[in-house]
Amino acid sequence: MKNLNQTALVAVTIAAGLMVGASATSATAAAGECGRASWYALHSKTASGERMNPSAMTAAHRTLPFGTKLRVTNQHNGKSVIVRINDRGPFIRGRMLDLSKGAAGQLGFISSGQTAVCVARV
Repeated sequence: MKNLNQTALVAVTIAAGLMVGASATSATAAAGECGRASWYALHSKTASGERMNPSAMTAAHRTLPFGTKLRVTNQHNGKSVIVRINDRGPFIRGRMLDLSKGAAGQLGFISSGQTAVCVARV
């Protein structure tokens, strides 16, 4: 029954997202999604127009609106952090999120470069 309820929740969330013009990827991230995340630490401007701050709690996502806040949880150690979407990416196949170096440090995966995470909209 739990899996049926979770499936129904995702389906409703996807349908609601499509009704307001959001993509299915955005809608599933709002309901909760797991995948691979990496980190980056540039000093250039982000797609939202603000300067990248490597120590800030920010992230890049392909489709979520700028300003969206996500709770990101590292599946390997259970650590979590809240980040704000301010950039686009990642543009590497198989990755769903690029985190700032500060967020990656809080999640404990700087040395590995990438990790398995789950995200949920806050």
